[in-house]
Amino acid sequence: MKATYIDYKDTNSFSKTLLGYLAGDEGLNSFYGNKPDMEGFEAQMGLKSSFANRDVLVTALQQQYEGLLEEAKEVRQNIGLLAKDNTFTVTTGHQLNIFTGPLYFIFKIASAIRLAKDLKERFPDKDFIPVYWMATEDHDFEEINNTRVYGKKITWDVPKVSGTGRMDTSSMADVVKQYCGMLGLSDNSARLVQIVEEAYLRGRNLADATRVLVHELFKTYGLVILDADCAALKRLYAPIIEEDILQEKSYTAISETSSLLESKGYTAQVYARPCNFFYLTDEFRERIEKTAAGDFEVLHQGIYFTPKQLQQEIEVHPERFSPNVVMRPLYQEVVLPNLAYIGGGAEIVYWLQLKANFDQYGIPFPILVPRNSALITEDNVVGKIYRLNLTFKSVFKSTTALQNEYVRRHTTHRLHLKDEWMELNAIFGKIKLRAHKIDPSLGPSTDAVKARLKKAINNLEKKLLKADKRNHQDALLQIERVKEKLFPGGGLQERTENFAVLYVKYGDDLIPDLINHFDPLAFKFTILY
Repeated sequence: MKATYIDYKDTNSFSKTLLGYLAGDEGLNSFYGNKPDMEGFEAQMGLKSSFANRDVLVTALQQQYEGLLEEAKEVRQNIGLLAKDNTFTVTTGHQLNIFTGPLYFIFKIASAIRLAKDLKERFPDKDFIPVYWMATEDHDFEEINNTRVYGKKITWDVPKVSGTGRMDTSSMADVVKQYCGMLGLSDNSARLVQIVEEAYLRGRNLADATRVLVHELFKTYGLVILDADCAALKRLYAPIIEEDILQEKSYTAISETSSLLESKGYTAQVYARPCNFFYLTDEFRERIEKTAAGDFEVLHQGIYFTPKQLQQEIEVHPERFSPNVVMRPLYQEVVLPNLAYIGGGAEIVYWLQLKANFDQYGIPFPILVPRNSALITEDNVVGKIYRLNLTFKSVFKSTTALQNEYVRRHTTHRLHLKDEWMELNAIFGKIKLRAHKIDPSLGPSTDAVKARLKKAINNLEKKLLKADKRNHQDALLQIERVKEKLFPGGGLQERTENFAVLYVKYGDDLIPDLINHFDPLAFKFTILY
């Protein structure tokens, strides 16, 4: 593939807060720690050098990877390296979307792999491991039970149970058949069918099935996949779970930070609760709330704890306490020797709300790196872009704007009535002066007539443009088709289409091309063709 790059701000697709962060807006400086550059990473390694939970982490990973490491030497080696003090992680995380969901799932992991590679080149005496943190405890099943292939939505329509990672994939036979039936007949599609069937049709839960699928796609890069729904890892986090529930520390810190962020003109993405943990079993994941009497209730389940009973439950069964969106990041940094979190635009924004909470618990705040965002197309589409006198930057404008600009560039007629309006405006100046001499109260009436005429001129101008569009119908239709091809459903390709469409076309070259052309610290939108 070939690549070109444009600024994120030129895509009109990302939030003010993210763009401010990328631009180094001084108003955001207090909401994060080290900057996302090589100097920042060097400083971050100093903060994480005393990480003490390596043995527990390595043991947990070896257990989770049972049966998968024999033919995955790169992953096996990276898990072993995590036991050493000079090894650090670069982490991305995402929900367990079936068949990986939208393209950006793949882009996140490719960004983490490329950043780990770049860090190794810059600091050769240390090792950097890319990690995919599976959001196995998330219970928002409606967000992950579907994907789109060639525009068709495929849905795993079953009742949700507990955390999605614990759900049984035995009922996925029909949805796997639908998905694989969309892939056509080729060597690449046969390869993908084999991977998908091995992942989802072997009686695994969704966490293990997702690990098998993602492992098969990225194992040669040493990607380490972590399921944090793990008693041994939760035990490392148990002191914070107890302190946070009983003292409501995160609620206070995050609420204050969110208010400060909003006072500077930015939008908060998430909001903390007095209790930011769920109670998790194989049957349910329900919020824990403090009662008026000072006890703790697991909502909708008739389960209650006194403060002392809650402390005992956390000590004996920490795996039953599942962090929500504002506490999961802290959990991540407790169990990993992590330097950076790679996330989407919305994720980066809510991480900016969390630094004060990290500070009060004495946990180093990771460097925030926006994932690489990309659009992938073909040479024939690029050819059409150039023939239509468009650019990679201009195609992010609306279809109507592009069509109007094309007509104005290529028309043989003058469609603007600017000169005529200037003449009329001068005439109205004279009329208003004459009216004022006769009766000063007639001024507003003159202005009203002028305003109505201005509106009529504008409408006539639009009609002239619309009429002339018929003279360029073929080119305007091509613009429409190019936009539909590049922006399915009117949005970014990466937010809707599944990677299967590209894998069938490019096969095992797809992921190496992404890793090769992504540059996580350049902060540019990537266009590949």
